[in-house]
Amino acid sequence: MQTALITGITGQDGHHLTSFLAEKGYQIVGTVSDVNSSRANEFRSLYPDVKLVRGDLTGFESLLRTIEETKPDEIYNLGAVSLVSLSFSEPEMTANSTGLGTLRILQALRVLGANETRFYQASSSEMFGLAQETPQNELTLFHPRSPYAVAKIFAHYTTQNYREAYGLFACSGILFNHEGEFRRHEFVTRKITSNLVKIKLGKVNRFSLGTLTPQRDWGYAGDYVEAMWLMLQNSEPEDFVIATGVAHSVRDFLLQSMKTLDLGQDIEKYVDFDKSLTRPTEVETLVGDASKAREKLGWQPRTSFEKLIEIMIENDLKIESAK
Repeated sequence: MQTALITGITGQDGHHLTSFLAEKGYQIVGTVSDVNSSRANEFRSLYPDVKLVRGDLTGFESLLRTIEETKPDEIYNLGAVSLVSLSFSEPEMTANSTGLGTLRILQALRVLGANETRFYQASSSEMFGLAQETPQNELTLFHPRSPYAVAKIFAHYTTQNYREAYGLFACSGILFNHEGEFRRHEFVTRKITSNLVKIKLGKVNRFSLGTLTPQRDWGYAGDYVEAMWLMLQNSEPEDFVIATGVAHSVRDFLLQSMKTLDLGQDIEKYVDFDKSLTRPTEVETLVGDASKAREKLGWQPRTSFEKLIEIMIENDLKIESAK
């Protein structure tokens, strides 16, 4: 039986990856900052066979001990300060967890001589930032526009360095925006679907958003975790862009969500603009070229933009109707 260690297991991707690996018969261990927190208990109720252990990306000894005790065949580093907007107000915390956390895991593998352990780093399309070309691929230059993106670039190059310098099987998935039913409410996509569902059910009348012009390459998180796994089954460690190749604006996401709920197409009827919700430096357009993943991993997205929104809305309707 293969053992997988997942950092950030209670996040969106952690939920999807846990389900995916469980179906393949993996023994799964996940790190959390507090094993008795409400979030940990909620996760445990969904996945009772998963072992949750205390692990802190900001503490080397904690990670070293966890890896030594679990002896994982695969490590998926999904833990990070994942909200881009938060990284502007907490840049040092972001750098310590998102950036240095990756270094600590890789150094622990090196210290333990765990060369057989395969390591996946969750890189991000935000690293491209002010993109020099469209679409972006594995060779596109990075131009970060947030402390989050800067920290992710540090982690990305650290993974590459440990692969080349110490022979570790370490690779990065440069994942473009991916959403789903486990997305947290702080993210604009879940904010849109959850608030529109509340409007549909008569619970609220309006809500606020920042700018609607940024364009993102949105896919379904359930499809993207398969790509993570495929990278670690590859014969050689390589980095891959994972994306749909199609960009939609925040306005598109909002309008499609309204259409799915039969709320018409009059945005001003439901949405206010709040300047405080905009970033100091915005990333206007991100769209990925996943040709390499299609050719070398046999991966491609299965869920359309419209179906992704349906999945999120159906989940929010279920949650809000039960309240």
